[in-house]
Amino acid sequence: MQFTFSARLWQWAARTDAWWFVTVPPDVSDELAELPLPPRGFGSVKVTVTVGATTWSTSVFPSEEQKGYVLPVKRAVRVAEKIADGGVVDVVLTPVR
Repeated sequence: MQFTFSARLWQWAARTDAWWFVTVPPDVSDELAELPLPPRGFGSVKVTVTVGATTWSTSVFPSEEQKGYVLPVKRAVRVAEKIADGGVVDVVLTPVR
């Protein structure tokens, strides 16, 4: 199962250090929440992500504020793919079982 979507990059205001995310769309978040995966900390779902030419392993986390999952986008990815605050990110997301 693989999901493809576009979303804007945003900075988490609750932290003083630089934590950047994209919000997983509601329909994809709903499907992720229904996957029969083993429980993980904070309700996270382990995923493999590709943005541009960069692929990495991470987790998406549920966010009440965003009403779905959020995907952290680390600095190395933002630099390599030249993604700025508010930039639109094309994401390919694959849950890891």
